[in-house]
Amino acid sequence: MSARWTYLTVEIKPNLMGIVQAEQIQDALTRHGQLGWELVNVISLVSAPPFTTAVAIFKKEA
Repeated sequence: MSARWTYLTVEIKPNLMGIVQAEQIQDALTRHGQLGWELVNVISLVSAPPFTTAVAIFKKEA
């Protein structure tokens, strides 16, 4: 029998300079990891240059 998963996407917004800092990503990873979520991927989205938003995708067994 295969496992069932619940997925969560977390948007990590840029600072006033339009950049997502590594510290912001680390904070999101730590916060959600402590809640039992496992990181699957992080996607970088450019909404309007130079503004970049990171989207972290997590999964947890349902």
